[in-house]
Amino acid sequence: MALNVLVSAGEASGDLYASMLVEELRRIRPDARFFGCTGPKLRAAGVETVVDAASLAVVGLAEVVAHIPRIWKEYRRLVLEAEARRPAVAILTDSPDFHLRAARRLVAAGIPVVYLVAPQAWAWRRGRVKEMRRTIERLLCIFPFEEEFFRNKGVRAVYVGHPLAGLVRPGLGRDEFFRKHGLAADRPLIAVLPGSRRGEAARHLPALLDAVARLYREQALNVVLPASANTGAVFFRERIGKVPIRVIDGESWDAMAHADLALAASGTVTVEAALLVTPMVTFYKVTMPSWAAGKLLVRVPYYSMVNLIAGREVVPELMQSQMTGEAIAAQARRLLTDGPPRWEMKEGLAEVVRKLGAGLTGQGPRPMERAAAIVQEVLEGQVAHVS
Repeated sequence: MALNVLVSAGEASGDLYASMLVEELRRIRPDARFFGCTGPKLRAAGVETVVDAASLAVVGLAEVVAHIPRIWKEYRRLVLEAEARRPAVAILTDSPDFHLRAARRLVAAGIPVVYLVAPQAWAWRRGRVKEMRRTIERLLCIFPFEEEFFRNKGVRAVYVGHPLAGLVRPGLGRDEFFRKHGLAADRPLIAVLPGSRRGEAARHLPALLDAVARLYREQALNVVLPASANTGAVFFRERIGKVPIRVIDGESWDAMAHADLALAASGTVTVEAALLVTPMVTFYKVTMPSWAAGKLLVRVPYYSMVNLIAGREVVPELMQSQMTGEAIAAQARRLLTDGPPRWEMKEGLAEVVRKLGAGLTGQGPRPMERAAAIVQEVLEGQVAHVS
């Protein structure tokens, strides 16, 4: 008899991490059949789509409001399908507004929940912890400081390591990448990473274009913008005007690996750049209502995950009104010069890599191997409970 497993991911990064976990679970549980809320990576891993993750991709407190009816419809579709199929376990990944609500319904139906990528309750909305304690069988943390925070509050949390540690690497060598995209070998390379969703990219692009124009007036540069699958290259080509930026499809890891500097929207891409030890300037901007609400709710010393992992400011953060073309260009000038600011940042990024590299020393399993073993423990516990 086949083993049914619900898998749900609402973000591009969660889609990738969940797909890696599915691949590991297939290895140890070839009898498993997977269904749920999927993006392209989960679909490629053979997970049956009940809900398309693209329908949940909205950022910002105020921005979500207009999409609530559609998100509610997708939520109902997913939980009703789960209640009908009765999976042996549900693996919910990130997107806590959607998934913590789903967890309540799943647990009420007798379906244990394994949660991959912890909600950032250490930063805001700490009231979620009480709900997590009641509904989550195992919380799989991907950042080292999270396990202690959640365990101290009674959540069964385990740090498995970051899924991207040991995975993020370029596919092409520097010379090959430069030849492929017609880049000048004697010029520095800047990778522009405005965000994986069209809404956030559109908010960030004006300041980034201004920054690149300022820098280009001072020195000859190569500037590439690797467009995500969600935005597409055409979206940017229609908006960059005469600013000398080469837009490419994907290849973000190659672009960051070979870049002298990344201009990166705060999020998963900054962790990827850190793992490649690429100096960066980070930034983020949301609508004013979302920013005002966030300022009241968020309690963290830093906004960038790179700085939170390091426990100090390793990379500059230009948030909201601080994110201007002039400010980005000023930070970029410091880091393009081969001097102390650049050396110190690279040392800090190497420290972050060490902290994220759990299981990569040859002395233990890789992050998703650990995660799959924990899911298997939950499954075995269910079988023992039934028998």
